[in-house]
Amino acid sequence: MEKKPEVYLFGQILGTHSFLLKDGFLEPDEYSEIKDQYFLPGGETGTAATVLDSLGVSVRMDGTWLGTAVAPMIKEFYKEKNVDFSGMYFWEDDPGVMDYVVIAGLVRSPMGRFQTLFSSGKRWWNIPKEEDIVGCKAAAIDPFFGEETILAADICKKNGIPYVTIDSPHNSELHRNAAVNVVSKECTSQHYAGMRPEDIMKLMQEETDGLTIITQGGGEMLYARKGEKIHRMNPFKIEVKSTLGAGDTFKAGCTYGILHGMSDSELVRFASACSAIAISRFPLPLNPPRLEEVEALIRNN
Repeated sequence: MEKKPEVYLFGQILGTHSFLLKDGFLEPDEYSEIKDQYFLPGGETGTAATVLDSLGVSVRMDGTWLGTAVAPMIKEFYKEKNVDFSGMYFWEDDPGVMDYVVIAGLVRSPMGRFQTLFSSGKRWWNIPKEEDIVGCKAAAIDPFFGEETILAADICKKNGIPYVTIDSPHNSELHRNAAVNVVSKECTSQHYAGMRPEDIMKLMQEETDGLTIITQGGGEMLYARKGEKIHRMNPFKIEVKSTLGAGDTFKAGCTYGILHGMSDSELVRFASACSAIAISRFPLPLNPPRLEEVEALIRNN
């Protein structure tokens, strides 16, 4: 770690096995050819750490325990990056948390054992420590880890550190205190089935002074704060190679925007440009968007 961490990240850090197929997505009882496959850092926090490092931001990340199969890959991948994971716990009797993702252009299917892990009643992630967070200028917190998630948010609130979160419902504490909440199509389908995006946004606006962004895949994005009219922005048009990590990269872009004091429209545009570059390449961890690429895409559109 060469620089003092500017951003604190808490959440899912996985080993992701990704498979890019050659000729379309899987079909029942039919053979599929694998074009490329990798085992690299993934998860919402792992991907955000990789992207922020590529954008020139120093990061401290914490969250999921690292096991015997995942830890060596994580250590090797981040050894020359400005990503501090020294506070993470190493699971000596478990391979660690992994997922498996099959990808073909716009379509992907993730597989894992998360339902089994979450239903085990056991904690398999760290407890956030105030000394790891204090001194950082911004944070990003995933919503998956119950009391520990809220603890990370409370430490940020206590110390005046703005944080970005994702997919947190309008009546959640995480949403109420967030500087930015990025709400995906998956979240709105789960929590607000049948509701128009505009009506969902109104619920979100009433509960927080922060910025809410509703993304809709390749569709129009909505963003607003309490008392404002709803703003709209179209995502950048780009040839899609893989959508894996698109949302995590958008979150990283929002975190960068908070860190650098961007206006709401600048932040949404910057995050969208980061995400557009991410989906144009595979694998994302080996080809994360660079700051000059993001600025050029914004400048030329």
